[in-house]
Amino acid sequence: MSENFWLTMVLTFKLAVVTTVILLFIGIPLAYFLSTTKSRFKPVIETIVSMPLVLPPTVLGFYLLVAFSPENAFGRFWQETLGFRLTFTFEGLVLGSVLFSLPFMVHPIQSGLQNLPKTLTEAAQMLGKSKLTILFKVLLPNIKPSLLTGTVITFAHTVGEFGVVLMIGGNIPGVTRVASIAIYDEVEALNYDIANQYALILFAITFTILLVVYLVNRKFLQKM
Repeated sequence: MSENFWLTMVLTFKLAVVTTVILLFIGIPLAYFLSTTKSRFKPVIETIVSMPLVLPPTVLGFYLLVAFSPENAFGRFWQETLGFRLTFTFEGLVLGSVLFSLPFMVHPIQSGLQNLPKTLTEAAQMLGKSKLTILFKVLLPNIKPSLLTGTVITFAHTVGEFGVVLMIGGNIPGVTRVASIAIYDEVEALNYDIANQYALILFAITFTILLVVYLVNRKFLQKM
């Protein structure tokens, strides 16, 4: 296996790890808000969060490419104020992946929180606990399977991204060329052996991760 092969694999999993960590910080408070709010804007927020589930990746990728371009206000702000551009860079891939994988983190956590008995929150409130304490000390420890599911699905989904990363990042070796793009390139070049190497590693890793999730969740449910 060549050096470019390993550079591509490292970049792929680096993108997945960074995206997953960022979405943990974003997804937990957002899921908590959606599971508790009675705002009339809740359906609108839920619709926005869920859009990547039904919107074709190339459509989302195209609009993100336009938004990230230095010719537009958003992209120009990132380049002039923060010092780096978002198109055809790793930073752009991260931001695009965060937006595209958002529902895969939020939905499992939101579902887990909504399925908890309200008495847990009510009892903690009677003891004078703050909302932050209730979330991290009472609620989250009781939805470990949901947290694990959201984390793993987000990671696996990011590893397999194609349309969005292609539109935003293109195919720059060592910079934006992730495994899904590499597989497509190798197949087009009729290099099936190399494409199989990429695909086999991704298949083995994602299968192992999902198997671990199901086994851990099964043990957790048996203890309840």
